[in-house]
Amino acid sequence: MRNIPVAEVDDLDRAVLAIGTDYPQDHLLPRHEHRRAQVLYAATGVMRVETDDGTWTIPTARAVLIPPMTRHQVTMTGVSTRSLYIEPAAVPWFPRRCRAVDVSALLRALILEAVEMEPRYPEHGRDAAIVTLVLHELKNLTPLPLDVPLPSHPRLRGLCEEFLQRPTIHDPPARWCTALSISERTLARLFRDGTGLSFSQWRQRACILHSLRHLTAGTPVTRVAALLGYDNPAAYTAAFKKLLGRPPTAYRSPGITGIIDITGAGEERGDVRRRR
Repeated sequence: MRNIPVAEVDDLDRAVLAIGTDYPQDHLLPRHEHRRAQVLYAATGVMRVETDDGTWTIPTARAVLIPPMTRHQVTMTGVSTRSLYIEPAAVPWFPRRCRAVDVSALLRALILEAVEMEPRYPEHGRDAAIVTLVLHELKNLTPLPLDVPLPSHPRLRGLCEEFLQRPTIHDPPARWCTALSISERTLARLFRDGTGLSFSQWRQRACILHSLRHLTAGTPVTRVAALLGYDNPAAYTAAFKKLLGRPPTAYRSPGITGIIDITGAGEERGDVRRRR
């Protein structure tokens, strides 16, 4: 199925509905929720998914698992998505909180194929076998550190949300302490209790994930490093590789705005163009 709102087909008696959707540049999907569990896969571009718990930045050829009835909004940068909407009973193992995940070549091919299937696919035969294999593959996804958790402490959360708009790697904890009228020890405890990360870990993760959108737009690595306040591109590259396992150049567009070329993505872009 292509460019069909899930609400129009949600009542179909099939465990999995696969829908491909193409979005305009810099599109915002306002807060909403789905009855089904959702596997939201970025065929092209970068997505930023936001919930009350935090934000997830999803580059090309990666996905985010969104639990049923989880309110979320999605900011799209050059995005074409392939979504699986799954009956909750078919995925009892599904996480209770959004989770960014790696996507194997096999699962990627299955998702792309599922989008081409009839919505009311036969309950026996090839299409049903594809769905069964999809459900098996989803159990083995590798989590990725593409989330920035947000604390529940109201005033600290407000500062975190402000920081996410314009992150800088050298923002001192003393500034946060002054704004909150607390000690650095208390700030450290609030961050650890509220996010599971230290202040410096949270700050660095926020900066690195924010940079994905700049890289997608083709901004040079030296410029991205400067925008985030890193002392030099090498320091930014080292931090980026430590978090994501690849250098920033692996996430840059090869000349087509909004499309990133990482392992397997080149073939996928071709697939998207052929089938539009």
